[in-house]
Amino acid sequence: MHRIELPERPRILVVALRRLGDVLLTTPLIRSLRRTWPEATIDALVFAGTAGILEGNPDLNGVITMPARPTTAETFTLAARLWKRYALAVSTQSGDRPTMFAWAAARAHVAPVEARLSGTVKRFWLRRSVPVVAGVHRVEEMLRLADALGIARVPELVCPETAAREPVAADTPYAIIHAAPMFRYKRWTQDGWRELATALQKRGLAIMATGGPDATERQYLDGLWQDPSVRRLDGCLSWPELAALLKRAKVFIGPDTSVTHLATASGCPTIALYGPTDPRLWGPWPTGGLRDMWLASSTTQRRGNVWLVQNPLPCQPCQKEGCDRHIESFSRCLDELAPRQVLAAVDEALRAEQRNALNS
Repeated sequence: MHRIELPERPRILVVALRRLGDVLLTTPLIRSLRRTWPEATIDALVFAGTAGILEGNPDLNGVITMPARPTTAETFTLAARLWKRYALAVSTQSGDRPTMFAWAAARAHVAPVEARLSGTVKRFWLRRSVPVVAGVHRVEEMLRLADALGIARVPELVCPETAAREPVAADTPYAIIHAAPMFRYKRWTQDGWRELATALQKRGLAIMATGGPDATERQYLDGLWQDPSVRRLDGCLSWPELAALLKRAKVFIGPDTSVTHLATASGCPTIALYGPTDPRLWGPWPTGGLRDMWLASSTTQRRGNVWLVQNPLPCQPCQKEGCDRHIESFSRCLDELAPRQVLAAVDEALRAEQRNALNS
């Protein structure tokens, strides 16, 4: 498809009204836009609670935020504020609200559309559109939008950045454990995390435990990390500071969460523990891109700097909210994941990191 025509030094808006990890996974699209139009002014429209994951992003000129649950008045006020300010707006979602904002904000617009009546209506109003295809990785969805614009793909996740000093002093090599995803059904067991931390310490690694500022999450970590040798950093770091810490870590271990995607993007050797989530859709995107897509289910898969670990039960991946189908549910596939399997992946990652250090 030929490149969409834009004026010199265009203003471009990217609409990404989803969760933190999803917003991070839009950065390859933003980088593709920046490489094509280096003199453009590129802004992103995101929910207020996700803006930090774009802090210091070198491909963006600005970030516009809105409430996750805006009132009707707030929605119309924002639409009026954005009205035709941009030459191009790209919605990264097929939903009505993000598509409406893209249409309102620009003279040219592109968005994914579903194969139903509402998609037909949106296709009529949009300058260009991309059919929604089932079973496609989230980053591939973003790069298909680049195809629709007729621009070259740049399949690189971009970390938040800071010019500040290093956030945490570390005199010894360290591992980072992020044990608390947003939802219970994505958690591994407390016994598993403790056994893993002990094994890492025996391998000469200090343990840094990360987490968010949410009170419920911190309460869970209070019960988990009672060992005073584990350095607690939950609620202490900004997203750019966390990215800087990850870049220096020997290894990161975490579940399906935004921090695991950030660890992958930072280049850190990453062990990702996946339960119900389908990695073909939401698996980590390694540095250098994902040439061979993740399998739906396997014991341990490696792609670049990522080792994806699963307990491959016949029902996995179910893409459901745990075995009881709600966010506070248990997930048998994670509850029965053996620490020795996770540690085997960690040891392989540490050996690979050591080989890379010797060859550099």
